[in-house]
Amino acid sequence: MSIKVKLTFWISVLVAFILLLNMSIYYISTKEGLKQAAEQQMITMAEQISATVEVSQQARQYIEDAIGERLRSVAISAEHELDPDIEKVTNEQLVQLSAKLGVDHITLWKRLDNDIVALRSSDPQEINLSSKTWDYWYTAFNQLFDFHQVSIPQGQKLKNYWSGPINYATSSPNIVNKWGNYYDGTTNYMINPYINAQNILDFQQTTGTDAVINNMLMKNSNILEVTGIDPQFFGKKPIIKMKKGLPVFNLDVRDIIFGTYKYADETNDVTFIQDALTTRKTVTTELRIMNEPVIQSLIPVMNTAKPFVIRIIFNAKALEDILRYQLIKLVIISLSLLILTMVTSYLLSGILIRPIRQILSVVNQVAKGKFEGIIKYNGKDELGHLAFQVNLMTRNLSDYTKQLHEVADELRHTKGYLESFVNHTSDAIHVTDLEGNVTQLNQAFERIFGWAPEELYGKKLENIPPEYLVDYQEIIARILRNEAVADYETIRYTKDGRTIDVSITISTIWDENGHIVAIASITRNITARKEAEDVLRRSEKLNVIGQLAAGVAHEIRNPLTTIKGFVQLQKSKVAIKESQLDLILSELDRINFIVSEFLVLAKPQAVQFQQADIREILLHVSKLLESQASLDNVEIEMHLDSVHEPYIRCDRNQLKQVFINVMKNAMEAMPGGGTIKIELDSSSPSFVLIHILDEGFGLSEEELCQVGEPFYTNKENGNGLGLMVTRRIINNHKGTFSIQSKLGEGTCIEIKLPK
Repeated sequence: MSIKVKLTFWISVLVAFILLLNMSIYYISTKEGLKQAAEQQMITMAEQISATVEVSQQARQYIEDAIGERLRSVAISAEHELDPDIEKVTNEQLVQLSAKLGVDHITLWKRLDNDIVALRSSDPQEINLSSKTWDYWYTAFNQLFDFHQVSIPQGQKLKNYWSGPINYATSSPNIVNKWGNYYDGTTNYMINPYINAQNILDFQQTTGTDAVINNMLMKNSNILEVTGIDPQFFGKKPIIKMKKGLPVFNLDVRDIIFGTYKYADETNDVTFIQDALTTRKTVTTELRIMNEPVIQSLIPVMNTAKPFVIRIIFNAKALEDILRYQLIKLVIISLSLLILTMVTSYLLSGILIRPIRQILSVVNQVAKGKFEGIIKYNGKDELGHLAFQVNLMTRNLSDYTKQLHEVADELRHTKGYLESFVNHTSDAIHVTDLEGNVTQLNQAFERIFGWAPEELYGKKLENIPPEYLVDYQEIIARILRNEAVADYETIRYTKDGRTIDVSITISTIWDENGHIVAIASITRNITARKEAEDVLRRSEKLNVIGQLAAGVAHEIRNPLTTIKGFVQLQKSKVAIKESQLDLILSELDRINFIVSEFLVLAKPQAVQFQQADIREILLHVSKLLESQASLDNVEIEMHLDSVHEPYIRCDRNQLKQVFINVMKNAMEAMPGGGTIKIELDSSSPSFVLIHILDEGFGLSEEELCQVGEPFYTNKENGNGLGLMVTRRIINNHKGTFSIQSKLGEGTCIEIKLPK
């Protein structure tokens, strides 16, 4: 970066910092101002709602009192119409009297030993109701019976009369009623007329507080929710009464007295509400509720008979949108000023650094190896002194460069010879010191393993699988004893975690004193060769599977014929017996087993050694070849060791391929039929022994010498690879494979596998 650009850059950075600071101050002050405006708006709204609540409550109380006085008049009229003894009053009389006096129902309550019970009523659901569990209602009833007057704070109290707040009926939990209770001592019962009070609740929704709130929310989209909260009940377990088996919230103990509480944060709101009531000031907080940023204001209302709190939720995103718009405008202005600053500072910097350009031009020529340039600046300042020193340096460098060229030519020739030898070989070469740190590697190493030289220099090469570490340490010990190690086949990791098969030749490097100072390794990638062997093994497996296809198809066709017959029987409206359904399921299970085994054998799979029961593998192969054996009139006899547990570490699918190859050969050796015997001996603690015997035509001594060689076969359609692949699989399992046969008497295959 040139000085001119640097000057321009730093001046621009300074201006950008000032502009950024200005935007930050503007953002903070504007945000605070908008927040205060929103809070003031919510306080104003709360004052309107508070006034509305007060008027609404007064109107509602007036309606309730008017209804209560009417119910008292109805009760007095009913007293004149009814006999003072409840035993002489009938429910039918109360039905007629309710209709006559214009109320929904009339119930007569009588105090018994320890309860007050409804014994007569125009509503059958009210009869025999008990009031003992009705809290202050039961207290009011007792006061009427005892003193003819009620003194509890709840409800409307008149002479010989008490009317409780509107609430859900115990007899009909879905109905809201207004009750009146009258007792003057002239009767042995209390008169309880009542009417439906749903119109009072409807008043709240259509004309009262809720209607005003809904109107405010419609006019101001930034207000998300308004809630009236009774602090006496908010945050406490709701009081729920079971009426007729249904849970009912009492209307006089509600925590939410108007509005909604969808943006709920009850845990924190309890604390905020108490703070608002204690300080008698608005509590405003910024929250995230329902994944939305909001501003919550809790405004205490203390000038009513019962204090409450108005909770208003303001959409903070609206403030963010306003701030974002203002910020975008400010950013555009700031960017314009910054661009103007950059252009101006760039022009001024160009004037100041003209002498430096002359010096830089000569220095650039020197950097390119040209020493003819001379700086023509004779100023008396620091730049003039610098120009003189640069001219002197140029003359000295010209002399030194000539000498260096001569030495470099000689070194280049030697280096090229060595690099050609190391880097043009296809084998990976790397050198480590005696502590195992990499000191040198060639291009082939990077190509095969993926590590670049700078990634490994001075570090240990950790590409040896854990299971091969012991073998590698033994090889290093041999090398340090001056023993030769060549063409050692093993497995190594590449940088991306893959494993590759390699052949390694390791040797030591000595210094001029004959001491070992390093270890050199030449590694050849033999993965392709190993894969070719694996392809050969899979090819032989597919060849055997192809030969088994006819027998498997025949075996599947038989159960399909059975199933088809039963389906046709069902189609002809003849019911299938349960035993026949069991037979169908059995046949389907057999088809599923044959197809599953066939697919497992055919599917290419990675070699995976694990503990397995050799008996289970032999039984699976026997069951798979059962259909082919049946077609060839061959019987398979299994003599498996049931005393000892024949568990070995192996790859199941590869061993299945071995046993299929051997048993298939045995069946083909008996074209007229016969018996194949499979004998398992697992009594030895270190290995299991499997013998597979047939009654075929056997092999001559000449044939025995050639069996297992590639492409040697005595079959018309054979490829001569089966036994070769079989031997290789057994060798990979560290086992042995041998054949004993006599011409005309049969063959015995012996397989020995370590446990």
